[in-house]
Amino acid sequence: MVKLRLKRCGRKQRAVYQIVAIDVRSRREGRDLCKVGFYDPIKNQTFLNISGILYFLDKGAQPTGTVQDIIKKAEGFKELRLNLNSINEIQKKRG
Repeated sequence: MVKLRLKRCGRKQRAVYQIVAIDVRSRREGRDLCKVGFYDPIKNQTFLNISGILYFLDKGAQPTGTVQDIIKKAEGFKELRLNLNSINEIQKKRG
């Protein structure tokens, strides 16, 4: 199973996170399948590869709670919210 989760980067006391698609069995700093975004909590900046995120969500990837919150706040997904809600409904039906 694939998850969309945060991968910590940056230096000490200055965390920066990459949003990655990664296998569930991998550790946080493990090898990722694809980088689909970037999140800087200090500058409050977010960069998302919307097509990459939608691709992995379509393939059955589950976002973690934090990543799901970041996606909901993103400007690009406000137009695609209907698509995201329909994808979530499809995932719930799958099991």
